[in-house]
Amino acid sequence: MTHGDMLWADSAPSRQIDSELLLRCIEACFDCAQACAECADACLSDPAVADLTECIRSDLDCADMCEATGRLLSRFTGDDTNLTRAFLDTCAAACRTCAAACEQHASTHAQCTACAEACRRCEETCEALLAALG
Repeated sequence: MTHGDMLWADSAPSRQIDSELLLRCIEACFDCAQACAECADACLSDPAVADLTECIRSDLDCADMCEATGRLLSRFTGDDTNLTRAFLDTCAAACRTCAAACEQHASTHAQCTACAEACRRCEETCEALLAALG
């Protein structure tokens, strides 16, 4: 059984939003968390690590927020959306901040390019899900 299968099993409570959008957002959160962790690790191994501290810090913050948001969304029932909205808004902000930090180094660090792209995708899906929640 895949993650999506478990999320949408017949026993799950009814959802008030598009389940495909919710699943895309969950996947984007976990993909972004992984890209941020990989970027931070690669930056920590770089000889110019002192120049990458802002990038590393934003990578770690974003990875934590994306992980937490992905886990929260995995339990989403649609009953109380206040906490979900707060997480999505904060996750989009963390992704925006991280993408901006990584984009400063993208021309010389491939991991920063990949991370910035994952952050922008996650930011977009979080904002789309926020809009769907109303």
